[in-house]
Amino acid sequence: MRKRIHILAMGGTIAGSAGDSAATTGYQAGAMGIEELLAAVPQVRELAEITGEQLAAIDSKDITAAQQLQLAARVRELLLSGEVDGIVITHGTDTLEESAYLLDLLHFADIPVVITGAMRPATALSADGPLNILDAVRVAAADEARDRGVLVVLNNTIHSAQLVTKMSATAVETFQSPNGGAIGAVNDGEVCFYQSAQLHHLPNALSVSEKLTSQKELPYVPILYGHSDDDGRLVKLVRENGAQGIVYAGMGNGSIPERAEKELAAAVQAGIPVIRSSTSVSGMVVKAEESYEQAGFIASGLLNPRKARLLLQAAVVCGKGTADLRNFLR
Repeated sequence: MRKRIHILAMGGTIAGSAGDSAATTGYQAGAMGIEELLAAVPQVRELAEITGEQLAAIDSKDITAAQQLQLAARVRELLLSGEVDGIVITHGTDTLEESAYLLDLLHFADIPVVITGAMRPATALSADGPLNILDAVRVAAADEARDRGVLVVLNNTIHSAQLVTKMSATAVETFQSPNGGAIGAVNDGEVCFYQSAQLHHLPNALSVSEKLTSQKELPYVPILYGHSDDDGRLVKLVRENGAQGIVYAGMGNGSIPERAEKELAAAVQAGIPVIRSSTSVSGMVVKAEESYEQAGFIASGLLNPRKARLLLQAAVVCGKGTADLRNFLR
């Protein structure tokens, strides 16, 4: 029996259009609709029963929390419908890893959800989008992809949503997982998994997804970038202007300059949770200075700052505290 794969289109470079086929920048993202995207890849209909819909037509740098929640709500609806065997999402690459991670936190089924995108617009001479769509459908239709959480598929590689990140501003092979590597590949059309993905769903993800997707927006949780001579004034500014959580992207193992640390400790005392992450591309943020523990900062583990932010936003919505976050990030 042929698998039923539903494709949700969000816009992005994969649906981008430029006036010159040699142009790979300066294009209009999200210019092409789902039908045009699928027309460029007729082979997908040989792999599965394909349906699709246009959820958005945006440059992903402009995606809002409301649009991410709309995407999560539609995915949840499809997973509960019993009418699909897999879901593919086409998305702009600037925020692809964030939407993928949010969906992974809320994933409650063994049905594959696969996100893909492109680094070159659809009108480019060497557009990478069509093959990425084909590979994403192949993965979504594969029995081996079940119960692996949300997957990111580009450039013939398969990554887990928890670990993948955009490494290069322009390279086709930009998506990589520096803390564990890709978990699989699509080799000349054959889907191959060579390691397991650690499932990273929130506890009670079915009910949590219902609660989150009923929201119109997510809590204000800024990311502050650590640097030399940080005097903490930005920490104080966001603390006094409605932050419901703070992610501090520190140096190395989440190191925090002394003056910024003082202001972050004051934020925790005021009831604002603080996650300590890192500007480093790879490595795990773990326990460091004793003063961080005494202040109540939470180490982000393997999460980069942008993913740590989404986790903290979800935790705030669900009323989860420091102890819950520490346990989840172990």
